[in-house]
Amino acid sequence: MNIPQNLHYLKSHEWVNVEDNIATIGITDFAQDQLGDVVYVELPKVGKIVSSGETVAVVESVKTASDIYSPVSGEVLEVNSALENSPELLNESAYEKGWLFKVRLDTLSSELLDAAGYAAVAEAEG
Repeated sequence: MNIPQNLHYLKSHEWVNVEDNIATIGITDFAQDQLGDVVYVELPKVGKIVSSGETVAVVESVKTASDIYSPVSGEVLEVNSALENSPELLNESAYEKGWLFKVRLDTLSSELLDAAGYAAVAEAEG
């Protein structure tokens, strides 16, 4: 299971990487593996104000649809439009090409886990 040390995680399987007050958000490798083949991604609108813990996107696979929660509060600056035509990027590259959206950071969730904490959550569910 791939769990990069430099990211933070929610128990609901989202990851966040913060650089220069911009938070890049996606789903974990564990999450994409559990979902199976991703066939559709519904992303938030650029300019939307999101709150930590709020449902902001949906990922649909051949098995199920899964709500995606924001690990941060702030304004959506960019979405990964490549996922519109190639949702399988989530399966192929969850941490690089499969990121979902970027937010201008106001606050981080108080429920973020480090890589070791998230590994324990994923192991318990796996």
